[in-house]
Amino acid sequence: MKNAKLAWKVAFVFISIFLSLFASGETNSSNTATQRASRLRHGINLSEWFAQVYDPRGYTKEHFETWATAQDIALIKSMGFDHVRLSVNPEPMFSRRHGFEIAPESLGYLDAAIKMILAQDLAVVIDLHPESSFKGRLSSEDAFVEEFGDFWRALAKHLSTLDPERVFFEILNEPELRDRYRWYGVQAKLAGAIREGAPQHTIIAAGANWSADDELVFIDPLRDPNIIYNFHFYEPHLFTHQGATWGSPYWPHVRGLKYPSDRDNAEKVAVAVPESINKLFVTRYGLDHWDATRIDAEIVQVAAWAKRWNVPVVCNEFGVYRKFSDPADRSAWISDVRSSLEKHRMGWTMWDYSGGFGVVTKEGGKAVPDEITVKALGLKMPATH
Repeated sequence: MKNAKLAWKVAFVFISIFLSLFASGETNSSNTATQRASRLRHGINLSEWFAQVYDPRGYTKEHFETWATAQDIALIKSMGFDHVRLSVNPEPMFSRRHGFEIAPESLGYLDAAIKMILAQDLAVVIDLHPESSFKGRLSSEDAFVEEFGDFWRALAKHLSTLDPERVFFEILNEPELRDRYRWYGVQAKLAGAIREGAPQHTIIAAGANWSADDELVFIDPLRDPNIIYNFHFYEPHLFTHQGATWGSPYWPHVRGLKYPSDRDNAEKVAVAVPESINKLFVTRYGLDHWDATRIDAEIVQVAAWAKRWNVPVVCNEFGVYRKFSDPADRSAWISDVRSSLEKHRMGWTMWDYSGGFGVVTKEGGKAVPDEITVKALGLKMPATH
């Protein structure tokens, strides 16, 4: 009996130590994600380089080598950004039914770009950013999910030798799956594939339906503790995307809408918008009191979700389309969103570097920082500009 009691005591101690080590491992992993999130405080999206290439010649050697240069990366660093979100379209590299086979040439261009970013001591988020048709297949084709998992596993393994403190893997930009439960399962599958390829790196996950803030707060965190969660914030789209030729069909008719929202201004803008229902949407914007307080009321919901689950959250897209928005209003919106994110200790990544939402404009092939945007981000103009 005495021996039996001793055996139970030894077993109990052993089990307690084992469980405490297991729990400690989970805590350390969670701390890892939180600590690494601190490297993603002030970022910029590098778009139209490895994704969303509108040049009719497509993804060419010339494009990869000239769209963003070492001078661009140095300028990003000098403005005070600490990381870059690099959008990568997997489709040019994706081999149908052989997702694990990635063309060495494609990987070479990507490797060179990442090396250039890391050389400026910037962190980099590898954001898989396919077109809508690619994402649509994930909503209904289980075999395609498997193939995409094979691709992610192979890509993660290829990049797994890079510094896990500065290189992050984002599962999918703006999932277009309306079925939230389907996306949760797909995302878990893809996260597992990434983890197999890169055991030490931090993964970035999102909610369904274009990574909206209300979609993020719907989900439960994945079981992998080394994950940062992200959402995109463009609310209200009517202001941030006014004049845009994509998205809602009536957006191109919306021009000159003010921020903070103003009833008289919205009613004037609505006159040029076709269809009564669309006019109502514009008029309603003027009545909805969109200002810093309203924006913070949206973002605080995400902060509460992050606190509930004790997970790090970042906003890796926000911005205003430049073409038809007033610069002062655009600046005010950017400043209000950025300030709210920082208030709730969330890192941010503005959309984008030199595109339609850009923090710089290209003049004669030279990138020129937009001072009003730089200041709205709480950053300083480089000394050379």
